[in-house]
Amino acid sequence: MVERMWTKPAITVTGFDAPKVAGASNTLSPVARARVTIRIAPGDTSANAVARLEEHLREHTPWGAQVTTTVVDTGEPIALEATGPAYDAARAAFTEAWDGTAPIDMGVGGSIPFIAEFLDAFPSASVLVTGVEDPDTRAHGANEGLHLAEFAKVVLAEALLLRNLGA
Repeated sequence: MVERMWTKPAITVTGFDAPKVAGASNTLSPVARARVTIRIAPGDTSANAVARLEEHLREHTPWGAQVTTTVVDTGEPIALEATGPAYDAARAAFTEAWDGTAPIDMGVGGSIPFIAEFLDAFPSASVLVTGVEDPDTRAHGANEGLHLAEFAKVVLAEALLLRNLGA
């Protein structure tokens, strides 16, 4: 199940325009719009994912309705192989900053577009994406927060990482 959340495709409706509940009548609405985002799995391409979504929408459009799509932007997926000296240095730094508690590799962020672009430009680079989140962080939500004590440890871990990389 965990792999499904991090390495498989997913779609999310991130915006929806239709008649408001307040004042809505029992009539058909002539127009509705939605913004849909696609998380693309490693091994796929944005062009293929968009084509498959558009195909699915066309095949499931009710009789008489029309569907139009507009691609706003795209990015390619990536799966990082987090092995090697840079990753070892990072894990050691985070372990030290958290008083001996080792970090957990979660494998999220596979559709952050600039990472694939960066690795295309610098294929031998080690890319480390860190994010420290407690259960109350509500990452990417309207009420996202940051626990300041956790942030202090992150800053320490980043400094320790620079020390480790320079050694």
